[in-house]
Amino acid sequence: MSGSLEKLERALNRIGQDAETREALTRLLLDFEARANYSGGSVRDDVTGPVFDALYHDAGLVRKTLQSGLVFEFPHTSKITRDFIMSKPEVPDHVWEPQTTRLLLYLSRDTRHVVIGGAYFGDQALLVAQQLAARQGVVHAFEPHEGNLNTLRHNVQLNGLTDNVKSSALGLWDEDTKLTLVGYDAYAFSAPAADADNGFATTTIDTYAEQEGITGQIGVIMIDTEGGELKGFQGAEYHLRLPAPQAPHLIFEIHRHYVDWSDGLHNTDIVKYLHSLGYVIYSVRDFHSNYAMSHLPIELVPLEETYLEGPPHGLNMVAVKDPTILQNDLFKLTHHVSPKLLWHKDPTLHHPTTS
Repeated sequence: MSGSLEKLERALNRIGQDAETREALTRLLLDFEARANYSGGSVRDDVTGPVFDALYHDAGLVRKTLQSGLVFEFPHTSKITRDFIMSKPEVPDHVWEPQTTRLLLYLSRDTRHVVIGGAYFGDQALLVAQQLAARQGVVHAFEPHEGNLNTLRHNVQLNGLTDNVKSSALGLWDEDTKLTLVGYDAYAFSAPAADADNGFATTTIDTYAEQEGITGQIGVIMIDTEGGELKGFQGAEYHLRLPAPQAPHLIFEIHRHYVDWSDGLHNTDIVKYLHSLGYVIYSVRDFHSNYAMSHLPIELVPLEETYLEGPPHGLNMVAVKDPTILQNDLFKLTHHVSPKLLWHKDPTLHHPTTS
C-alpha cells in the first residue's frame, strides 16, 4: 500500500505542475470542504490539505492578489501558504490570521516606524508598508531565513514598496550574538550557534534604532519568532520603558512548546516582564488560517480568563500602555473562551462569539 500511496503522491505532484489543472482541482477541494459532513476533525488538515500539498509540491512560485491590490509571489511551503492559496473569497483582504492583521493595521495607523521580527515572506509587513506609504513610513522587517528573506524582498520589489520596507537578515535578540535556525520554514526557532562561523547574527531593537536614527519613533513592534519573543523585547527595553503614548504597542506570539503557561498566562516570564514596564495585555482571538472576518469585531480576552486547554498550541497577544485605544467598536472584550478559533471544535469555546 505504501508504494501505491507514493505513486499517487508523485502523480499529484506531476498534475500540479499544470497551473490550469492545479487551480481547477483546488476549486474542487474547496467545494468538497463546503459540502463535506466531516466529524473526525478538521477537513482541511485531514482530507483536502494533504491532497493540496501534493498538488503544489512542485508548483514553483504561486501568485496571489489581495483586495488592496498587493500581489504576493511565493512557493508553497507551509500551512500559511496553503490556507492563503485556498482562501474564500478567492481575493482576500489578508494573508494569515485575519484579526491579528486587522489589529496590526489599526495600531500602525498613526505611526511612521513599525518593527516586525519574523517577517516571513511579507505576509504582514507588506500590508503595513502599503498603509504607511502615504506618510513615507517604514516597516523594519527582520527575517534570518534566507529563502523567506529573498521571497520577502521579491514581493517588496513586485509591489513598488522599496522605500517603505527595510529588510534585514539579522535576528532580534537581547544582545549581539550568533544563533541558528532549528526546524522548517515559518516554524523554525532560534538556538545558540555551534560556533561563531555558523548561524546568523542578531541585533537588539534599541541598537538598531540608534543606528537608523529612529530612537523613540517606533510605534509598533510585532515579534513572532517561535520562542524568541521575550529576548526580542528585552532588546527593546529603552523603548518599552517610555511612557504612553511614546512607548510602542506590542503584538507577539506565545506558544506552549516554548513557554510554560501551566500557572496561567499572567505568570509567564514574558507577561511578567511586560507588566513590570507598565503594559496591559490581552489574548487575541483568531484563526491561524485565512478566513474573512472584517465583519466581526476583534475579540480580546483578559489573561486570567483565557481558556488554554488542549494540545500544545500558540496564540497571539497584544500589549499596550493605554488600554483605552482598544475600547471602541472595532474590539470586543470576551471572557472564559479560547483565543484559538477552530470551526471543528466546541463552539462555546472556539467559535467567534458574534456572527
